[in-house]
Order: sequence, then C-alpha cells, then structure tokens
Amino acid sequence: MFALNFQSHNHEKLLIARQKNCTVRLGDVRDKYHDNSIVWITVGKKFEQKRKLYPAIIDRILIKKIVDLTTQDLDHQNPEIKTIEELIAFFEQIYQKTITLEDTVSVIYFSEIIE
Repeated sequence: MFALNFQSHNHEKLLIARQKNCTVRLGDVRDKYHDNSIVWITVGKKFEQKRKLYPAIIDRILIKKIVDLTTQDLDHQNPEIKTIEELIAFFEQIYQKTITLEDTVSVIYFSEIIE
C-alpha cells in the first residue's frame, strides 16, 4: 500500500480535523498513484519517522498547470491558501526551488475510509 505523506505541521492539523481532502503535488504523479487506490494518510518530515493517521481512497487525480488551478482545488488543498501566488510561495518553501505558473501539478482528491 502507498502513502500520501504530508510534511507541513499545518496540514497535519487540517487532516486530523478532516478539513483537507485534496493535495496538490508538483509534477505528474500518475505513475505512482491511481484513481481508486487505497493509501495511508501519513504525516512526518522527509527521512524521519511518519505517523499514520487513517486509510483513504484516491477519488480523482487531475493533471494541470499551476495557472489552471481552481479556487476549489486551492480551498480543498488548504483553506488558508486563497491564491495561486500563495500556493507558489508555499511550494517554493517545500520544494526549495523556483516554481512558475507553467509548472505541472497533480491534484489528488481523496476520501477517508472508515472501518
């Protein structure tokens, strides 16, 4: 089983409160994640221990350029990020590189599986 891991402490809070059901990832990740796949939602820094929060199913993966992201994509990614410019600034902190409006992203919508 694969994991969708989140490194940001703020994302952890949103995931625990079930206020986040989408993630935007840099690049095309369709070779790793597929619609209807079951994944673990985890939190933790890269190369450190992770904490498993809950299982989820990937409902839909959309491939877009950053410029084509909708307000719905942004809101489900993080309700505190209201503009594409704010998302780019956030991504530049995470990925430690310059991000442009023409960069490709994967928009992954997921739903918790309740056992």
